[in-house]
Amino acid sequence: MAETLDRTAAVDGEAVGGEYACWLPRHRRSPGVARRLLRSFLDGLDGGERFVEVGELLLSELVANAVEHARVPAGRLVKVRFECRADLLRVEVHDASPQRPSLRTVPAQADAEAGRGLLLVRELSQGWGCCPRVGGIGKFVWFECGPSSDTGPTEDTEDTGDGPATDGRATDGPTADGPTADGRATA
Repeated sequence: MAETLDRTAAVDGEAVGGEYACWLPRHRRSPGVARRLLRSFLDGLDGGERFVEVGELLLSELVANAVEHARVPAGRLVKVRFECRADLLRVEVHDASPQRPSLRTVPAQADAEAGRGLLLVRELSQGWGCCPRVGGIGKFVWFECGPSSDTGPTEDTEDTGDGPATDGRATDGPTADGPTADGRATA
């Protein structure tokens, strides 16, 4: 599917088993739409409600980053992809910008309205990272989280943002420069 679509077709998605993918416009309302799509996806899965709270929060942060910070030509879209297995939810947010996100080295001011999104992703996910989109332009940022009682960083991912894909394949962390280890194209 192309990275530009007419707006009426943009929110149509594909669901296959425990996976779902959808294109969204780069619009300030897209984080809310993405949250509703994730909730609907998880509502259709046995035990999916266990992932809603953390999944919605982190998805919203990544979509907001893609909308606010990706410097791309007008008309480019954001793709969200969800995959849920027994005890793991994987979420990917694709955009057309090659610029990788980075954690702030200086904490956001106490009264700041922005600047904590990736910190939340790092602290509440079991792993996260950023990879170039093989077969497409830009990148995707992903996170994985367990059921709400199993959230929090793991020993392996706390400092680097690296984490395994849901099927055990290695992927690059947020500062890696190459494609995913297996050349996976998720676009």
